[in-house]
Amino acid sequence: MKASNPVIPLFDLDYGPDEEEAVLRVLRGKWLTMGEEIAAFEQEFAGYCGVKHALAVSSGTTALHLANVVAGVQQGSEVICPALTFAATANAIIYSGGTPVFADITSPDDWTISPEDIARKITQDTKAVTIMHYGGFACQMDEIMKIARSHKIAVIEDAAHAPGSTYREKKLGAIGDISCFSFFSNKNISTGEGGMICTNNDEYAEQIKSVRSHGMTSGTVDRHRGHAFSYDITALGYNYRLDEIHAALGRVQLRKLDAGNKYRRLAALRYKRGLKKISEIKLPFADRHTEANYHFFPVLLHDSIDRRDLMTYLRGLGIQTSIHYPPVHNFTFHRQHFKTPYLPLTESIAAHELTLPMYAGIKDEQIDYIVETLLAYFQNI
Repeated sequence: MKASNPVIPLFDLDYGPDEEEAVLRVLRGKWLTMGEEIAAFEQEFAGYCGVKHALAVSSGTTALHLANVVAGVQQGSEVICPALTFAATANAIIYSGGTPVFADITSPDDWTISPEDIARKITQDTKAVTIMHYGGFACQMDEIMKIARSHKIAVIEDAAHAPGSTYREKKLGAIGDISCFSFFSNKNISTGEGGMICTNNDEYAEQIKSVRSHGMTSGTVDRHRGHAFSYDITALGYNYRLDEIHAALGRVQLRKLDAGNKYRRLAALRYKRGLKKISEIKLPFADRHTEANYHFFPVLLHDSIDRRDLMTYLRGLGIQTSIHYPPVHNFTFHRQHFKTPYLPLTESIAAHELTLPMYAGIKDEQIDYIVETLLAYFQNI
């Protein structure tokens, strides 16, 4: 069995005829940029999340960058963020001129950013806090929002993992001052590339509409339809627009989201029942099942387990795995340019985390095979 072509991939796309027809609809219409598909996707996404504004952009990373820009992050600003995240969470702060200040996770069972560590690390230079809903599990938003309000700092939700997840019956991405979603290939809503910014702040929304498209006062579609003859540049902007094809795919994927998340929760329950038999594996977020969308399925290996050896074993038997995440503060670039913090919980979890396959469509027999393969490994070490 070739390891380069695993029987059970880490993730898989939930694509079919509806996605094909969506792309063809755009191609037949011959309008590819910032048109009716974008407008409809933004309206539908805002309605789904329960926010006033949803603004489509080219990626989750560009969403994070613009969130920092409109939150006022600039040279000299500090933004508190997790280290147990993808690098874009911190890099977007750096793009804006700010300094990421890394905070630890909450506990060995809750791998989201610690409200207590956020509070400890606020200074007079703190402009915002960026939280990340790890794996689709909600951060402790009541505590975080209370801390942020008391210090008059903005809360940016990195909701890349979290479409459809909830916190106390409210959609993630509708709680902070501004939130950022990713539609990368492995996400619960997948368009290949793409992202969305959500906010209830009218001023933020107007600024984002401008700067995502070069700071222009009118768009191409307005000029095409005769609504404007020229334009002005009123701000330093970027080319962070999403195109019509990706928006059309996103609309189909949004309609599938709730059913896909329900499927993932059922898959997670099957995993949990099987993995109870393995003492060397612990499961985080044990009491958070119904609120999470299970963007991926993380487990914690016992300290005695050689993770690389286990991953190699699984790959050889057709099971793809990954690590979420190598801590950002330990990357060469970040160590060279920023103070390396002491984050004992983050370090411990990152050294022993393993991500198992999870997607809307993973079969019961595939999960059973993964569990049985793990059982065989641990019985023979």
